[in-house]
Formats: sequence, structure tokens, C-alpha cells
Amino acid sequence: MNNVALVGIDLGKHNFHLHGQDGAGRAVFRKKLSRLQMMRLFGNLPACTVVMEACAGAHFTARELNKLGHVAKLISPQFVRPIVKSNKNDFVDAEAICEAACRPSMRFVAPKTEAQQTLSVLHRMREALVRERTQATNQAHGFLLEFGICLPKGLATMKRLSSTLSEHSLPPQLTQLLMRLHQRFLYLDQQLKELESQLETQVVEDDLGSRLLSMPGVGPITASLLAVKMGDGWQYASSRDFSASLGLVPRQYSTGGRNTLLGISKRGDKHLRRLLVQCARVYLMRLEHQRGALATWARGLLIRRHSNVVACALANKLARIAWAIAVKHTRYEAEPDGLTA
Repeated sequence: MNNVALVGIDLGKHNFHLHGQDGAGRAVFRKKLSRLQMMRLFGNLPACTVVMEACAGAHFTARELNKLGHVAKLISPQFVRPIVKSNKNDFVDAEAICEAACRPSMRFVAPKTEAQQTLSVLHRMREALVRERTQATNQAHGFLLEFGICLPKGLATMKRLSSTLSEHSLPPQLTQLLMRLHQRFLYLDQQLKELESQLETQVVEDDLGSRLLSMPGVGPITASLLAVKMGDGWQYASSRDFSASLGLVPRQYSTGGRNTLLGISKRGDKHLRRLLVQCARVYLMRLEHQRGALATWARGLLIRRHSNVVACALANKLARIAWAIAVKHTRYEAEPDGLTA
């Protein structure tokens, strides 16, 4: 198999389906292997290009294959799906991955480092804790409302739940259950504080993360997630490409020479997109205190457009600024009012 130039892998938990082809695109082998057998095979193969779908385990496998001297590439599953021929099976998927990778205009996903994956796990854990804390808060509000007690919104009310219960005459068993729910809320809140403190420490120590903190309205959580998703930024040809990968550019539906732009596409990482929109809203809330060309542009746009539209447009700007900071190794500096943002 010395003539193998490209190998497509359909990843699995225990079994991996491989499709190898030569430089002319002719099939050389098809194999179903375990993880150990697959790594042993690639250890004996000459250096070649290995392509996988960007899914669970893909980044780890890409790092291991790079250590063996191969060129590992990750491709988005949405670009492979249209190429699958007729009936679907794992070998057909592996072949479709090879065909998709051969296209000269194909876009690939940059493999993440161990540090980036670890930070991504930390963010996902934080999101899960936020959901659980919100669930506990809503449950407490709902249970008390059934007994005629309406609590104000906010986490502060939940933190004072024990004193609130002492002010009302409730069944003892209900009080015990609500106190148990209150203890769960306090535990989740403490876990969130510890994770956020860890995030703040990591982002300050990281070179790119510390530079992203110089952006207006961007805090440690958004800066760290931007650093994870963007990396060095060179996998994107321009700042618009990075913004488009987050779904912050208009969706296009043009035909017959008529250009039609719709709302934002909402593709990519919805968590990061939501954080950027929230950063934009924070910036707009303090717009009267902001200076520079970005503030002037935002004020002018608010006159013509709804604040929700302006927030999405500003989030698009922030994504582009973040890409420029990563690629040019600079920090954010507000431009004078006379210049365009």
C-alpha cells in the first residue's frame, strides 16, 4: 500500500471504517479496524493525507495521526452528506469523505489542541450548571406559586429562600423539600463561581485571551471561548469568514440576478454567537459613555434600525475585531471618531 495518497475514516466508538485511494482517486483498500489496529496500520503506512468528519474523538485522532507524520484534516459533516451515494453505510461514508476532501474549494476544520479541548469542556460544564441552576430556581418559584407565594425574579431571591420560607406558614414536608432544593441551588451556584474563577485565571494567562479582553464589552467567558473556537485565526481567509462561521452574517437567497439577503444565518456555535450578542447589548447599554468610531457607527445605526438589529450587527463587528486581533497579534484600540470602524 505504498501508493496510498488519501485515506477517509468513518469514526466510531470501537470500530473504524477506512477507505484508501491513490493520487488518481482509485480505491486501494477498504478496512474495518479497531482503534489499536487502525493506529498500527497508520504507523506502517507512508505519510499521506487522512480526512475525518469533525465529530466526537476526531480532534484526538487527528493529533495522534499528526504525531505519526500524516496530515490529518477534519471536514464538517454537512459537506459530506450530499456526496453519499445511494444506500448509506460506513464504507460509503468513508468514501464520501475522500471525495469531499478532493474538492479544491473545500473548507476544513482546524484540529484543536489538548488545552483548547479542555477549555471547551470547561465551558460546556458551565453551561450545564447554568441550566441546572435555572431549573432549580424555576422549580422553587413554581412550587411556591401553587401555595400562593409569588417571589420576585432573580437569583438574589433564591439565595434568601430560607428566610422567605420562615415568613410563611407552609406544610413542614413542603418546607423540607424546598430547603433541599435550596441546598442544591447553593451547591450549583458555588460550582459555577469556581468554574468562572478558573476561566478568569486561564484567560488572563493566555496570550490571545488577554488581548481579546481589550475589546469593548467582552469579558473572560467570551474571550476564552473566542480563543478556543478561533485559535490563531489563519484557518479563516478573512474576518467575514469567521463571522459567517458563527452565523452572524445575512443568509442569502438569490436567483435570477436578484440579490436577496435575509436575517442572520444562525449557523455555527450558537453559544458563542449568543455571548457576542450579549456583549453587544452591554456595549449599547453604556453607549453614551463610549468613544471612538465604533460608538459613532452604533449611534448612527440606532437612529435607523431597531436595537435588536443593531445588537446583531455589533456582534458581527466584534467577531471581526476578534479575528483581526488574533491574526495581527495586536490589542483593541478605539479609533478616532473621524475613521470608520
